[in-house]
Amino acid sequence: MDNKARVAIIDNSINPLIYCPVLHWTALMDCEWQAFTAREFQFPDLDKGFTHVILTGSEASILERDRWVDAEIELALEAVKRNIPILGSCWGHQLLAIALAGPRHVRRSHCPEVGWIPITITEDNVLTEKRGQEFVFSSHFDEVVDLDDDFIIFASSDKCCIHAFQWKTDPVWGIQSHPEIGIQDAQHYLKMNIASDPGSSIYSNALDSTPRDTGMIHSVIENFLS
Repeated sequence: MDNKARVAIIDNSINPLIYCPVLHWTALMDCEWQAFTAREFQFPDLDKGFTHVILTGSEASILERDRWVDAEIELALEAVKRNIPILGSCWGHQLLAIALAGPRHVRRSHCPEVGWIPITITEDNVLTEKRGQEFVFSSHFDEVVDLDDDFIIFASSDKCCIHAFQWKTDPVWGIQSHPEIGIQDAQHYLKMNIASDPGSSIYSNALDSTPRDTGMIHSVIENFLS
């Protein structure tokens, strides 16, 4: 990992008591970073020496866009224009698809994925490097669809065709899952969602399942920051 990296983390969480993405990401990073709260219209000045940008997930739906979402889209496009490597996870993955391809390329998931799921790496790529199967934590109710040849789609699952993409040959990646959330943190996240929505079974079913995480996040972080 390049310790000289300076990462701007765009925190898209809504309720930090349930979801704290900055803690998950920074626990894995050995470099300088600064977090910005998107819902409060806090965004980085890209003239301040940031070398990488991470767009986190969110409890919000990307299909219900507040004004701060449009501001984040503009930031993402500016980072792409400057060739600053940018990585979006879950909601951030969906935001990149909207920014680069348009809103019609994100829809409500026919089959939401919550819990530890297998994804198939279908193409050699910079982030995960090798093809094969990985197990990661996922929690998404929207999904990216129908991307054109400007995108290299390199991961999928049984329920979601676009689990990871790279845009053209530029350093822009989206991953639908939450590989940055370890097993214990994922279990806490599920318990908090159960407490806030006790009538929903999707979180309790995930919590009752056997957790499995093959550690894909380590290669993602190392290769993204290299």
